[in-house]
Amino acid sequence: MAGHVIDSDLFGNSYSTPQMREVFSSRGVVQSWIDVESALARAQADLGLVPREAAEDITERGVVDDFDLAALGEGIEATSHTLMPFLRRYQELCSEEHRGYLHWGATTQDIVDTGAALRTRRALEILAEDLAAVREQLRRLAEEHAETVMPGRTHGQHALPITFGYKAATWLAEVDRHRQRLAELRPRVLVGNLNGAVGTMAFVGEVGLEVQARALDDLGLAVPEICWHSSRDRVAEMAGWLAMAGTTLGRIGREIYQLQKTEFGELEEAFTEGKVGSSTMPQKRNPAISESIVAKAMILKAQAQLGYDAMMQEHERDKALWQTEWEFLPEMFMLMGGIAADSRKVLGQLVVNGDRMRQNIGLTGGLIMAESIMLKLAEVVGRHRAHDLVYEIAMGCAETGTPFADALKADATVSSVLGEDAIEEHLDPLRYTGLAAQMARAVAGAPPS
Repeated sequence: MAGHVIDSDLFGNSYSTPQMREVFSSRGVVQSWIDVESALARAQADLGLVPREAAEDITERGVVDDFDLAALGEGIEATSHTLMPFLRRYQELCSEEHRGYLHWGATTQDIVDTGAALRTRRALEILAEDLAAVREQLRRLAEEHAETVMPGRTHGQHALPITFGYKAATWLAEVDRHRQRLAELRPRVLVGNLNGAVGTMAFVGEVGLEVQARALDDLGLAVPEICWHSSRDRVAEMAGWLAMAGTTLGRIGREIYQLQKTEFGELEEAFTEGKVGSSTMPQKRNPAISESIVAKAMILKAQAQLGYDAMMQEHERDKALWQTEWEFLPEMFMLMGGIAADSRKVLGQLVVNGDRMRQNIGLTGGLIMAESIMLKLAEVVGRHRAHDLVYEIAMGCAETGTPFADALKADATVSSVLGEDAIEEHLDPLRYTGLAAQMARAVAGAPPS
């Protein structure tokens, strides 16, 4: 029985993906613990701390299907200990001669943290693949629509003409920055920890550092410069990246949602046969996936605060705060997995209505071109006087509904300075998108991060 929406048979795939849920499933957790214990035993065997036969036995007997997950859960509840039920079952699986060498010199947090690093690595591989696909989709949109003119909006109002390719390029650049951040943080967060009870390696002594280095190299994880049981900046950094990257995709989803409104009609999620917008209004074509992206992004970014709270550990270890990581970090990854997969789906089939974008530019009767007219006037009458002139004309148009072109031509000063041909020329939105197309193509042509 699922008690969380991510695991719900009804709603689970609206919040995450089967692939990401598997990484953080009970089976995935136990497999990561097995991997760490096995690597630790092999490293210790290499250095003569445990018999080679014991390491081989521990490795061979570590089969996740031989662990009853429900029984482990009951054991954790009964013992109030995270790892002991797992260790007891693992010992049962090993030969009597070798079982005493399992978990030699390690502490629970060593296994749990290092296992979490393995799961984080797999989760980041999934996200990297989805973000690479999102990047390519944004690159294509920026390139294909570099000259597709649309209204630029500030404060929710028409401002100046831009191009949709320019808008997509701003999204692309932001996603690229997150991909660059991910590349930079991987060496800092994909780090194991095999230091023993308080991190001093007192149990194994002089060879402790070499044991840790060999085991973590075996697992493909970086070696910490010192124990980080109570230094949780790595976790906070990971949570912060997930929140930032997810919020960027949430922003894109929200913009698609906004621009699909009936009154805008500039973008649309691809409509597929069988998709239903309403149980009572048959005509509805809702941006349902974009809405879901926004919802998940809001939950995701709210979780990031716990990453910073978890840094305030007491002494050398503190389960009160450490335990919060077991909930919020997997949840953040699973939400981000859903956000990235949904973004990939929406952007890959996004419908761009260039005709409606061009039509919407005319909604203000030409007022979107006020700056263009003002700057041309300023060449003759100065910027401040030009601003005042165009302001008065524009405010009058807003009140009366008079087309901007007509009002400009009717004004003695404007008509005498510019003339009708120049007025018409400088009211053409295609001539006033600045470097939008150039910027869009430049970003689209930039090599991926």
